[in-house]
Amino acid sequence: MPVKNLKSGIKSRHAGLTITEVIVASALLVIALVPILKALTAAHVGTVAIERKTVSLTLAEAKLNEIRARSIYNYTNSNGTSLDGSYLCKVVDDLGDPLKKVTVSVGCDLNGNSQLEDDEVEVTLASYIARRI
Repeated sequence: MPVKNLKSGIKSRHAGLTITEVIVASALLVIALVPILKALTAAHVGTVAIERKTVSLTLAEAKLNEIRARSIYNYTNSNGTSLDGSYLCKVVDDLGDPLKKVTVSVGCDLNGNSQLEDDEVEVTLASYIARRI
């Protein structure tokens, strides 16, 4: 049986990573990943807020167009009306004659109490509607 070289045997036995190298590599990964994860979280929160505002704007425009279309007749104020899922609508008018200012506020019911509160309003649109003769 041939004699093995002791140096090559020692070298192959210690060819792995040391604990120091593993700790340094892990620390570098953590230092790099934390800001990336924070940025992704902030981007997601911003996306959700923009989505809520976009849906609220679309629903407010639809409600205001519905009121304009029904302005030939009298319409009733619909405060706290559910528009689409958890989105609520509040309609306020100043009862002016012949011009009536109609304000439509739409937002997401975040606390689930079926009432649109001031801190939940995402979009407010206003329009003047003339009395039809």
